[in-house]
Amino acid sequence: MTETQLIAHWNTARWHIIVSQLAPTFLLAVTVWMLVDGLAETALPVRLAAIGILLASGVLGAVAQFAAANEGAAVIEELRGLDAPSAISRRIIATGRGVDVVRFVSPTIFVLVFVALLVALLA
Repeated sequence: MTETQLIAHWNTARWHIIVSQLAPTFLLAVTVWMLVDGLAETALPVRLAAIGILLASGVLGAVAQFAAANEGAAVIEELRGLDAPSAISRRIIATGRGVDVVRFVSPTIFVLVFVALLVALLA
């Protein structure tokens, strides 16, 4: 693969990482707002539905995010193997640690927030 193709793949993976965070983040924020507005006092089936929506969105978002981050990591690995990488390739390579944050830290944060909301919804 050429350097230009690798950079194009990086841009695609980066876009997928960004997009995969939107729905879960939005749903977590809306759930907090709904809790303030009385969601915790609604009937149990409504609260269970909210939990199910959060869980499904979070799992799907995490899987998409993890897959996109793995693809990004593969691109970085390929870019590292180039004989004379361009300045942009060197910058992409330097973001390697950020890819690990996306793969491991972001899902961990989601789980912690989800558990906190689960407690709030079932307490």
